[in-house]
Amino acid sequence: MTVIVLIAAPEGLRGHLTRWMVEVSAGIFVGTPSRRVRERLWELLSDRIRDGQAVMTEPADNEQGWTVRTAGRDRWYPVDYDGLVLSARLRR
Repeated sequence: MTVIVLIAAPEGLRGHLTRWMVEVSAGIFVGTPSRRVRERLWELLSDRIRDGQAVMTEPADNEQGWTVRTAGRDRWYPVDYDGLVLSARLRR
């Protein structure tokens, strides 16, 4: 299963994601796209996110069974802590 969260995303990105995934709440998309579709969606999101943020969790062959990617304005970002992926926040 793949989950994508959009924060302050430009218009059009949410509509594009609904072609492949279900929007379960505002800006939160869930689905099971193929690896190829996930890669293409991520390219689109990372190119067009501008001042917003995109976060995607996807299946992975690791202890947790998933991994995370972020793009755009990095409010939160993944940190590998001895094989465990945690989220960190930038201090301002």
